[in-house]
Amino acid sequence: MSFRKACLTTAMVFLAVAPALADEHQHSHFGSMERLGSVHFPVSCSAAAQKQFDLALAMLYSFWYEESVTAFAAIADTDPHCAMAWWGVAMSDWHQLWTPPDRETLKAGQAAVEKAKAIGARTEREGAYIAAIGTYYKDSDKLDQGARAMAYEKAMRELSARYPEDHEAAILYALALLATAPVTDKTYAHQRQAGAILEKIYAQEPNHPGLTHFIIHSYDNPVLADRGLAAARAYARIAPGVPHALHMPSHIFVRLGYWQEAISSNLASAAAARDYELRAHLPGPWDERLHAMDYLAYAYLQSGQEDEARRVAEEASIVTDPQGPGPKSWYSLAAIPARFTVERRYWAGAAFLTPRRGTWPAAEAITWWARALGAAHLGDLDAVRVDLDRIEAMKNALLAAKDATSQYWAGQVEVQRREVAAWLAHLEGKDGPALALMRSAADLEDTSEKSPMTPGPVVPARELLADFLLELKQPAAALAEYETSLKTAPNRLNGLYGAARAAEGSDQSAKARDYYAKVVEVCSQASDAPELRWARDYLARK
Repeated sequence: MSFRKACLTTAMVFLAVAPALADEHQHSHFGSMERLGSVHFPVSCSAAAQKQFDLALAMLYSFWYEESVTAFAAIADTDPHCAMAWWGVAMSDWHQLWTPPDRETLKAGQAAVEKAKAIGARTEREGAYIAAIGTYYKDSDKLDQGARAMAYEKAMRELSARYPEDHEAAILYALALLATAPVTDKTYAHQRQAGAILEKIYAQEPNHPGLTHFIIHSYDNPVLADRGLAAARAYARIAPGVPHALHMPSHIFVRLGYWQEAISSNLASAAAARDYELRAHLPGPWDERLHAMDYLAYAYLQSGQEDEARRVAEEASIVTDPQGPGPKSWYSLAAIPARFTVERRYWAGAAFLTPRRGTWPAAEAITWWARALGAAHLGDLDAVRVDLDRIEAMKNALLAAKDATSQYWAGQVEVQRREVAAWLAHLEGKDGPALALMRSAADLEDTSEKSPMTPGPVVPARELLADFLLELKQPAAALAEYETSLKTAPNRLNGLYGAARAAEGSDQSAKARDYYAKVVEVCSQASDAPELRWARDYLARK
C-alpha cells in the first residue's frame, strides 16, 4: 500500500480542520506552533497561507508526513497562486531518511512539482526551491534513487550557497547530506558536515524543530553520538505535540546506553502515537507507535526489565493491521519478538516464532533467523537447515530488487545467514569453519551502519561472536570481542554480562568485578533479572 493510500483517513480529518489554521488563535486538530516548534520560511503567498506554510513546514521537519502533505495541499485552497504549497507536497512525498517512495508516490510527487511550475514561482528564490525538488522526481523511471538524491543534494548545495542568509536552505541542504551519506563510510563525513551546518544555526534558532531533529540524525552513530546529547534532550521540549519528536531523542540515548531516558522517550512517543490514532480514527496501530515500541523493547531488555519487555512483545504480537504499512512497521513487528526471545535465551520460544509472510523480505528474514538460532540451541539440525534456506531466499529476493536500499538490507540478511550457518557447522562438529563464519558475519556487519529505522541489529554480530567463543570455551578471546562490541553498543546487558562471565572464566577478577558492577548499574530498575542476581552474588563473594 502506498503512503498516500495509508493516510487517506488522516487527510480527511485534517482537511476538516484546516481552515482554522488561518487564525493564529485557533489551532490544527493535530498541533500548533507552540507544540511543533518555531519555524518561519518566508513565502510570497497570502498572510493566511504564510501561517499555514510555517505550520506545515514544522510538521515536515519532524517527519510528520501524514500531516504535512495534507497541510501543504490545504494551502493551495487558501491561496491558489501559492506555488510553494505544491513544493511542500512534493517534499512530503519523499521521506529522505526512510524508505524511498513507491512508483505511485513518485508520480504524485512529480505531479506536485508540475503544479508548482504551472502556477509559477513569484520570486527567484522560490523558483530555486521548486527546481531543486524537481531534480529528485525528474526521470524517476530512468534514474535510480541514489542518482536522484545526489542531484537534489547538489541543487540544495547550490541554493544554499546562492542564499547564504537563508537558514531553511542550509537546514534542507544538511538533510540532503544525511540522505546521501554512504552507509559504508565510517568517517561519517556527510554526517559531520551536516552537523556543523546545523549547530551553527542552532545557536541562533534554539527552538527550530528541524535543527534538533537533524542534529540527532547527524550524530546517530557510535563515533559522534555524544555530540547529539544536547539536541536529544531539547527536541521533545521543542515539539512536544509530535510523536516522532518525542521518540527521536532515544536515537542518541540508545547509542550512549542511557536506557531509562530511552524508555521515557518511547513511552511518551507511543502514548502520543496512540492518541493520534484515536483522533485520526486509524483502524490499526500507526507505524510511528510500532517504531517507538521496538526501541522501547530494546531499552527494556538492556536494563533487565524483562516483564516490561514481554508486555511490549505481547502487544506487538496481536497487531494485524498496521497503518502506514511498510518496512518501518514490518521491521518493528518482526524485531520485537526476535529481540525478546533471543536476548532472553528463550530458545523454544524463538524456534516457534511465526513469520509474517509476504510483508518485506528483510523483516521476514529476522523471524527465520531467530527461529534458526532457537532450533540450533535445541539441537534440531533439520529445522536449522530449513530456516537457513528461507533466510537465503529472503536475501535473494532483496538482491533481485536491485535498488540501493534493498542491497543494503540484503547485506544485513547475509550477516544473519552467516550466523545461522556458523551454528549449523558447530552442530555438525565443524568448529573451525563455524568460527570463521561467525567472525566473517561480525566483520561484514562492521562495514556498514545501522538504518535509522532500527535501534541497532537485533543482536550485534560481534556480541554473538563473543557468545560463540564462550560456547567454544575460549573465554579470553570472547572477552576481547565483547569489549570491542561494547565500544559501539555501550551498556548492552548481554554484552556486559558476557564480558563479566568471560573475564571470570579467564581469571581476570578485576575486570569481572568491574563488568558485574556495571550489570548492577544498568539493571537499577530491574526487579529480578538473572544477570542481576548473579552479578550481586559475585560482588558479594569477592
